[in-house]
Amino acid sequence: MQASADALVVLGVDPGLTATGYGLLLVQDGLFRSLDFGTIYPLAHLPKEEKLKVLHEGLLAAIVRWQPQEMAVEDFVVGHARAAVVIGEVRAMALLAAAQAGLPVTLYKPSQIKQFVTAYGRGSKAQVAEMVRALLGMEEAPQPEDAADALAVALCHCLRRNSPIQAGPP
Repeated sequence: MQASADALVVLGVDPGLTATGYGLLLVQDGLFRSLDFGTIYPLAHLPKEEKLKVLHEGLLAAIVRWQPQEMAVEDFVVGHARAAVVIGEVRAMALLAAAQAGLPVTLYKPSQIKQFVTAYGRGSKAQVAEMVRALLGMEEAPQPEDAADALAVALCHCLRRNSPIQAGPP
């Protein structure tokens, strides 16, 4: 598949301090193709600020390599205060990387991602990975889970932005 003027590259991000997943999709002629996906793992012994730096640099490297036009990031779940603070810090780092690259960003709640990818807002991680595999025509579900989740974020964004039916504000 060759990229054309109407092609879109989207970077999906599943933020986490110990592991941040990323997934890049090419959308062209109504078809989705995975360009790249993976997980950035900062070393466990690093202080938090160094972990955030490693994650930021990893996302910037993906942005430089693939030149996405848009970024989609999984937002944190309200009600889990400790997790929300940590995810919020990593999310802020992803937003900074997007701002430095001039990318527009859309945030999605986990239930929105699952709804758009699996048609069920409470699907398991295994169901999400399997639907990502099916929607992208992959032989196997992407691994690790953080990378599959990041591809799901990118897919959600692509499906939502092209859908005449909107599932409420992100």
